[in-house]
Amino acid sequence: MKKQSLQHWILAADLIWTLIAMVLAYFLRYGITWYGPAGESFLAFTPLLLGALGLWTVIFSWTKLDGFRRGWHLPAILSQLFLAVCFLIMVLLAGAYLARDFVSRLTLAYFGFLLFVGFVMIRYFVHAILGSKYVIGAVRRVVIVGNGPVAREMASKIERHPEMLCQVVGFLCSADTSFDSRMPGVAGAATTVRTLGVIDLLRDERVDEVIITLSRPGLPEVMNLATRCRREGIGVSVVPHPYELYLSKPELLDIGGLPVVRLHEANGNFANAAWKLGLDVTLGFVLLLLSLPIIAIGALAMIRKQGGLFCRELRCGQFGKLFWMCRLNSDRDCKALPSYELVLQQLSITELPQLWNVLRGEMSLVGPRPESPERVKHYSDWQRQRLNVKPGMTGLAQVYGLRQQHSSEEKARFDLQYMLHPSPFLDISLLLQTVWTLVGRLLRLRGLSTPNTEEAESTTDNLLEGTLPSAHSTQSSAD
Repeated sequence: MKKQSLQHWILAADLIWTLIAMVLAYFLRYGITWYGPAGESFLAFTPLLLGALGLWTVIFSWTKLDGFRRGWHLPAILSQLFLAVCFLIMVLLAGAYLARDFVSRLTLAYFGFLLFVGFVMIRYFVHAILGSKYVIGAVRRVVIVGNGPVAREMASKIERHPEMLCQVVGFLCSADTSFDSRMPGVAGAATTVRTLGVIDLLRDERVDEVIITLSRPGLPEVMNLATRCRREGIGVSVVPHPYELYLSKPELLDIGGLPVVRLHEANGNFANAAWKLGLDVTLGFVLLLLSLPIIAIGALAMIRKQGGLFCRELRCGQFGKLFWMCRLNSDRDCKALPSYELVLQQLSITELPQLWNVLRGEMSLVGPRPESPERVKHYSDWQRQRLNVKPGMTGLAQVYGLRQQHSSEEKARFDLQYMLHPSPFLDISLLLQTVWTLVGRLLRLRGLSTPNTEEAESTTDNLLEGTLPSAHSTQSSAD
């Protein structure tokens, strides 16, 4: 199924459910009747229903709420749908107030709850249908030509986008006169295949499409492979060169039959800086007031620590400017932490003092996590792009489970994705996803007794379960 068609079907299902949810909300409020007390018939809610249908269509298109466009990630879907439904209900209430129409707030509360549950179930149902197609093998089998970061990212993207109905079955790496292949049938080992034998290999593996991700796709062997694939009915797709991951927004143009890829730089603007500053100041101040008791409890728990209750760590901020990042005085590298200190770290309570850095303008609530100058000096040009924005207390990498144990390259991959599509909606959604992540850690920590060193390491490993298997440890950095 084409992605555009899938989005239309999900939107249509949302609109149908909106109508059903309004009817159910009315029945829950007034009973199984079309006429409530004081003449409040269901027809009185028709303007609200029409407004909800139109507004949801706009919200759906603007915020990409189908659940698949940025990859299937349930916490992201829950947080985004929750925010969108809350915004919808607030607009409906405001509209009714301005129109001086009486609207039962309980009915709207039922309506909002039903909308949220129904929208989540619609997307989960679609995901289940797509999953069944993978089980029965009704998907396109794909081979990726290349072994660089773009090839690895392509495989990761295909895995996170089940709506593509594609399955990566192997990799081909071009040599001068042959290809190294990695197929499941050879247990992941590399096998050298002559160019003339590649088509036979692809045919044996029932490959439907080849995706070329090489930095030099014009090599004779690669061009020969593409020509032979097309003759055999195997689809050929090409990632254009030069393309660097998440540094630009591509746009495909067709100029008289000649395909042209235009790369737009993902530069910030005054509007983005203004709303982000306003969000950081207002929400940061509120969160600081709410978290003061938690910070105080955490500080009291560590009152016996040498060196004070708080500590400062030198970090690189926006454009590489150095600043002192605040946190509770808990050693991340210590392997034998007491249980209470382990809990403080895993719930990121040790990082709450950084709200002060947010109010000082050195950090943002959402953004790439700041790293030490020693680590930043080893950045590649690609990784340095993450220094173009203020560092944050949380970010896209953190809600996917990446912390100080993971490499800067892995975190930069998520951070640059975030920087390509900044919006207040995304920032608030990531804050909600962070809460989801912390709740998940809290549930895993339940029943934790005082661990010894091995138990502490095991607990940390379990908490990081489900993150990218390719991530590797490097020197420590901020969580």
